[in-house]
Amino acid sequence: MARDTHSIVKMSRREGYALHPKAHKALVKRPTAPGQHGNGGRPTKPSQYAMQLREKQKVKRLYGLLERQFSKLMKEASRRQGQSGETLLQMLELRADNAVYRAGFAPSRRAARQLVTHGHFLLNGVRIDIPSIRLKVGDNLKARDHSVSTEYFKQLDEVSPAPTTTPAWLNVNRKKLELSVESLPTRDDAEQDINEQLIVEYYSR
Repeated sequence: MARDTHSIVKMSRREGYALHPKAHKALVKRPTAPGQHGNGGRPTKPSQYAMQLREKQKVKRLYGLLERQFSKLMKEASRRQGQSGETLLQMLELRADNAVYRAGFAPSRRAARQLVTHGHFLLNGVRIDIPSIRLKVGDNLKARDHSVSTEYFKQLDEVSPAPTTTPAWLNVNRKKLELSVESLPTRDDAEQDINEQLIVEYYSR
């Protein structure tokens, strides 16, 4: 299964945005872009295209998608009724790996993707290993009985402490290691510092 194997810290520095919890400290220590030109040169105002590109790259990398996957999702969002940018974010939030991350069962989206890929979860009672599966209202995602006995889930509170808040669209039972989709996520459920309109403009060129 294709996946992005680039350093998440380097990508975070390139985007100027923490794409992973461990990238926060790295950005404080080294806020410039990676590479020999990251520290030099006079700061210039980025062009509109550059801002669109960087926003697209940021969101694509934040959710762990490759270019073809992201482009395909944007095309689907554009065909639907409503705001294309908000629809895109809704579809990204409904990914199985993102739901696992939002529920607090993994410390990052990359870790959540690995858990799903390794078949640790059941979707409506059926084992899945595709992190991009899009959940629907009423769906139930639960850790397999065999997986619950693994060291990861036994030490979940240390590996991935329970989040202070859980999205309203999810009903999470941490004790049973399961979640259910109560409603569709709204724009407010995604990161607030995403400018989805720039992404729509990028693909509308």
